[in-house]
Amino acid sequence: MTDKRKISEVVVVEGKDDTANLRRFYDIDTYETQGSAISEDDLERIERLNDLRGVIVFTDPDHSGERIRRIIMTTIPTVKHAFLNRDEAKPKSKTKGRSLGVEHASYDDLEKALGHLTSNLDDDTDFDITHGDLIRLGLIGHTDSRQRREYLGQTLRIGYSNAKQQLKRLELFGITLAEVEKIMENYTCI
Repeated sequence: MTDKRKISEVVVVEGKDDTANLRRFYDIDTYETQGSAISEDDLERIERLNDLRGVIVFTDPDHSGERIRRIIMTTIPTVKHAFLNRDEAKPKSKTKGRSLGVEHASYDDLEKALGHLTSNLDDDTDFDITHGDLIRLGLIGHTDSRQRREYLGQTLRIGYSNAKQQLKRLELFGITLAEVEKIMENYTCI
């Protein structure tokens, strides 16, 4: 690839391998959190970068990555988010280990993630999804609820949420009941 697409925002990743993979395909600046330990200094720097250039949080689709994302999202609600689905972040080679990460993603999967950026709502809206809606749609309280939440998170590209987090995650990204209902119409049991 000779002409790399320029990404103007600073992309927050967990480590140098994530940066290396992104730089294979993009003209990009990253901020590395050095794994799951994110400090107050990191948050101050990320906030400053967000004010200057904008920030895209692009962490791994695992527990540590979600933890970093939540901390940043809580402190700096105006950042954008790129999400890889778990199968897109798996190593392609058995010698690469079993960890999930941005460093394993292909160009096509990175393009999908960066092409579907989401951001938190920064104002009060008429969020219209209730706990009862989640039960009715099978997202909580059913034998296949986990699979349904995975499907919804992958389709919306907002990552996986457990039953306790689901409503808050949908609200944070301004997802409407109509959007969820339309997506879940296409869900088929695995």
